[in-house]
Parts: sequence; structure tokens; C-alpha cells
Amino acid sequence: MRRRRKKGKAGKWVGRLLTALLAVPALYFTAALIGSLVPVNRGWTEPAQGTTIYIADNGIHADIIMPVQADGLNWSTMFPGRDFAAVPPGARWIAFGSGEERVYLNTPTWWDITPRTVWSALAGGKRVMHVEYVTSPNYAVREIRLRPEEYRRLWAAIRADFALSQNGRLQRIAHPGYGPSDAFYRAVGKESTVRTCNTWVARWLRLAGVKTSLWPPFVNGLTWRYRRIGS
Repeated sequence: MRRRRKKGKAGKWVGRLLTALLAVPALYFTAALIGSLVPVNRGWTEPAQGTTIYIADNGIHADIIMPVQADGLNWSTMFPGRDFAAVPPGARWIAFGSGEERVYLNTPTWWDITPRTVWSALAGGKRVMHVEYVTSPNYAVREIRLRPEEYRRLWAAIRADFALSQNGRLQRIAHPGYGPSDAFYRAVGKESTVRTCNTWVARWLRLAGVKTSLWPPFVNGLTWRYRRIGS
């Protein structure tokens, strides 16, 4: 009888453990849905005229694409050509993305994913910024027009996320990049399943005063609010 009771108790604990393990992702996805539907800056409306920025996504990760020069602000002074192998001639656009260090640096394509990078994405780690000069934003999926003051706030929010050395300089990472026109830099903060690449983009937009989702860990929870290019 005692053995049966022990087995019964063990079975209950196993069942509870399995229930808890299943509940965690269920709660995460539920929170992600709610966070993607609840807006912040809900009174914001897109102006008829202004500076256009773009959001690119690969199905998982979002980048913001901005003009190199606009509204009196110039990214090229912060990211000089010497930081890149070869900036394309006439590159008038610059893309910004955020990611966990191991995932970003070691996964240039989906074929490069390993169990270690999957674990890094789940467990979280150091955050880095990816910067790329591009000749056109035509690979983006969404566009947003901003007022001058909104654009300046967005510019400042992105700039503030770059970690600086004791000398006040950007910390470029010794990594060849994915191509000749991109580079990686140290960033402030951490990446995790709570603070994903997409929630950082939402934070930039929130600080700019733009209507965005409260907590969109997945890219679709971020991009659905904005106009498709050309619409």
C-alpha cells in the first residue's frame, strides 16, 4: 500500500510539473497577444506630410530604416565610412536593429542557427546594435510618416541605445558583418524573451510619440499597426 501511495504522489508531482511547463508558454503567448493589441500613444495620428521611415522584417526580426540625413540630423557623422568595409555609393538610407549578441553575430542566415543560439535567444544575454547602410528601403514592409519633432525624438532614442566607451565613443565590435555595408556595436540593456528585438523597436517608436503596441515580442504584433508601403 505504501509503495502505491508513493507512486501516486510521484505521478501527481509529474503531472503538476508538466502542467506548469505547458502553462508558461501559454501565458507568454497570451501576454504577447494582449500586449500587441493594447496601444500606447493612442492619440497619435499620422501627418499628411513629414519624414518617412520604414520598418523591415524577416518574419521574426524588425529593423527601422531612416534617411541618412533628414531634419537637420546626420547619421554619417556617427557612423563614418571607415567603420564599414564598403558603403555603397549613394547610400541615402540607414537601417537599425537590436539583438542578442550570440544570436546576432553568429546567425547571418537561418541555416546558421544552432542549439546554442536558440538557447541564447531564450535565456537572453548582452545586447548589440546592427547598423547597415542601404541604397533603398524597398525591401521594407511598412512605412510611417513623422513630424519633425517625432523624427528627432526617434533619432535621439536610437542614438541613446548605443553603449559608449569611457572616452564617449561608440564601441564597434570586431566582426566582419553580414556584408560590406554593415557593422555591429555594443548597446545598453539586455535582450531576452521579455525584451526582444521587436519590443526595442516599439520602445523607440513610443519614445518618439508614435502610436505603437504596448509589448509586441513578435514582429507581427509590432508591424500590423502601420501602412503597407505604397498604400
